[in-house]
Amino acid sequence: MAIGSGLGAQIGIAPETTYGTYVAPTKFVEFTKESVVLKKTTAQSSGIAAGRLMALSSRRVVTQREVAGSLEMEVTNKGMGLLLQALMGTTVTPVQQATSTAYLQTHVLADTAGKSLTIQKGIPLTTGTVTDKTLVGCKVTSAEFSCGAGEMLTASYEFDGRDCDETKTLAVASYSAMSPFHFGQMGVKAGTFGTETALDGVRKVSVKIERPQATDRFYANQSALKAEPISNDLVKITGSLEMDYVATLMDDLHTSDAATSLVIEFVGPIIASTYAETFRIKLPAIKLDEGPPTVEGYDVVRPTYNFTALYDGTNSVAIEYMSSDVTL
Repeated sequence: MAIGSGLGAQIGIAPETTYGTYVAPTKFVEFTKESVVLKKTTAQSSGIAAGRLMALSSRRVVTQREVAGSLEMEVTNKGMGLLLQALMGTTVTPVQQATSTAYLQTHVLADTAGKSLTIQKGIPLTTGTVTDKTLVGCKVTSAEFSCGAGEMLTASYEFDGRDCDETKTLAVASYSAMSPFHFGQMGVKAGTFGTETALDGVRKVSVKIERPQATDRFYANQSALKAEPISNDLVKITGSLEMDYVATLMDDLHTSDAATSLVIEFVGPIIASTYAETFRIKLPAIKLDEGPPTVEGYDVVRPTYNFTALYDGTNSVAIEYMSSDVTL
């Protein structure tokens, strides 16, 4: 029996071969909060019958079923690949570094067609019995990564899904030893793409990647379920840099509206040889939208620069992930 509270909960994920078709979970992620649930659209008959004062229970119908919600977690040195692939869209095979036990995943921005997940939740009753809710056809619609002084690197994923199935067998969760990335490992660089240099004074960073999709593809002959969402707008990447005003570089970029490349990376312990645990976001061109410094009292001047990432015409946005994971 599990513990009869959130302490006994679990989440397993697996990539789907066909959108909305269940695949038994193969990867179990540690999470801090989740809200991925079934959403249903109902319609109630409004027919008039003499003397009837309430709507009939038997005349309420479910016209659409879908899934929506979020999953929040710390970004760790293992087990992040499937979620990153679902977010970024590229089919990734980890590349062994030389003959070491380190493997590099390079997630380049691409269309997310065919990149859906089965997410299975184990939710404990107070008795310790764990109930199963299996959510199929889950596509990432956005993700936000954030880390500030004294904090862990965290991720929050938003999902749109096709349906919830409560008849599957709950998979037995297993976890490998994982460590979180954190502020003490964080580096932020700016400048010309490929030769960025350290940006001083950064106290907190956040990056949000939004994948707009047509999530309303409900058709006849589909038993109230949607077809796979498809991309229907440009990818939007925004973020912020909270800084002490130690130099005018970012202020000058805001004034001129010039572009700079931005790299946000977390480098942990060595896995093998010279290869270290790494989580890196590469934005080849950002422009600052707002955040010129202002003086609000006696304290250190601390502007927050909000930015938008754009295509530089050559280089793609990418997330690099170095771990000991041989597969996603």
